[in-house]
Amino acid sequence: MHSRLPLDFKVIMVTTLYPHSLVHVVFQSGEQTCRSTFDPSESSFRGRCYQCTETFLLCSASRLLWPASQGKEVNENSLKRLNGYLENLQKPGTCSVQPTKLTFYVRETKEKEDIQKDILPPGFRSVSFTLQTKDVLTTVMDVLKSCSLSIEHMKGLKASSESPKSQQPVAGPGNPFYRPIKWDKSYYSFTGFRDPEQELEQAKRVEPTLSLWLRNHEKEATKKQNASVPRREELKRLKKELCQKFALEDIRWQRSWGVTHRCCQLQSLSRLSQQNPEAVLNLRGHTIIFTDQSGMNASGHVMLGTMDVHHQWTKLFVSLPSYRSLRQQTEWLKERISHVLGGIQVIDIERLGPVQPIEEHCSILNTFHKRLLARRLALHPRSLQGLAMTLENDRSSPSLHEMGHFVIPATCEPSRLQTFLQSMAWEARQRIKHRNQLQAEEDEVLLHCLEGLALRNLSKEPSVRHTQMIPCCRRLLEERSPLMEGLRVEVSHFYSVMQDGDLCIPWDWKG
Repeated sequence: MHSRLPLDFKVIMVTTLYPHSLVHVVFQSGEQTCRSTFDPSESSFRGRCYQCTETFLLCSASRLLWPASQGKEVNENSLKRLNGYLENLQKPGTCSVQPTKLTFYVRETKEKEDIQKDILPPGFRSVSFTLQTKDVLTTVMDVLKSCSLSIEHMKGLKASSESPKSQQPVAGPGNPFYRPIKWDKSYYSFTGFRDPEQELEQAKRVEPTLSLWLRNHEKEATKKQNASVPRREELKRLKKELCQKFALEDIRWQRSWGVTHRCCQLQSLSRLSQQNPEAVLNLRGHTIIFTDQSGMNASGHVMLGTMDVHHQWTKLFVSLPSYRSLRQQTEWLKERISHVLGGIQVIDIERLGPVQPIEEHCSILNTFHKRLLARRLALHPRSLQGLAMTLENDRSSPSLHEMGHFVIPATCEPSRLQTFLQSMAWEARQRIKHRNQLQAEEDEVLLHCLEGLALRNLSKEPSVRHTQMIPCCRRLLEERSPLMEGLRVEVSHFYSVMQDGDLCIPWDWKG
């Protein structure tokens, strides 16, 4: 990392390279965009980051992220909001910034009782706090303290940053009677002035209503959305051009990157196709997913790591023919497992967390298949037809997901598995039926929202459930705010205006 960064730098993206615990930072100064990858555990990390408090904060948080999909998504969303908060603090003429509530899932650093063990994996905890600071350095220190991280190395930086003009007077020989003024509550009642302590408490307790928040942020969202139109059209053109040129099934992204980042990734792939057209021909018939690592996932889709260079992509394209036999073996193992287990289907569910490579998936299927063959099971060939299951390597006991599919440990004992599947088959079918009903209901109410509110787009984050999205859409139809007309809305867990103008609102917004 650079020993000194310009004061006008701006963090664009911070990514943790799992599982190596490396951090990749993309920051911008003026017209120049820079990238750096480093290990946060290095002893020189803190010293290098004295000149870039934003990068230090984001990298420290990224290192402690919870790797599970929902927690990782919450952390990434909080980092986006935190970066926006820091940007607003640095805008010229900014006197105050709206209080912002953040939630992080962080790794537990001390041995203590985990009070959230039912919802968090061992070793992690949830941290929520509200920011109302007036400078970047204080914000950094507040976040570090809230997450129980050390701030000893930053005390010297704080002392050096306080100029004589900004320092509060203190009692001493020249001013023996000085003490800071703290007005009584009756002063604010009599004068009508706003009580800053009361405002802070209200900000912590009360979220804004949807109508109030829209009035304050609709213009900003409209401005950003209009500015992103050319980039959206370019993204659409690039995706269509690449899919047609190489007969691709689809191009997708694992994470919610902005339009600019997606355009850059497709432009990079387009340049590679011009430099090495023979290797790219092996992509025909595949689906491409831009994610954190290169390879092929359990579903047979080609993964392109966004931090990898062209040489690594080319090496993957050249080796794609060798994956065909591995895919055939994977499909054969799924068919054999389904035959032994009464027609149940083995499925792969795409997650936001670390992706399972096809090599690892095939190995798990092979091990599981051998365990089944070692013990002949008494299951009717079609008794579990229409049901589905996933194989997990980090589970200790079988379970039934709320969406109706079974989650089975790869090391599950066959006789125990048979008993569990037979006893829960009826419940699984009921949950699948309920899920399909909810999906149809959600699709219908979402369409009504798009038309009734004249929205340009309406979507939801993967962590938002059907039972949360449906009442949210119905309440939006009842509210019928004209300020939402023509906007792109994403139902999430928080309020935010994204960099491309997408409007995030919590599913449980207050009217």
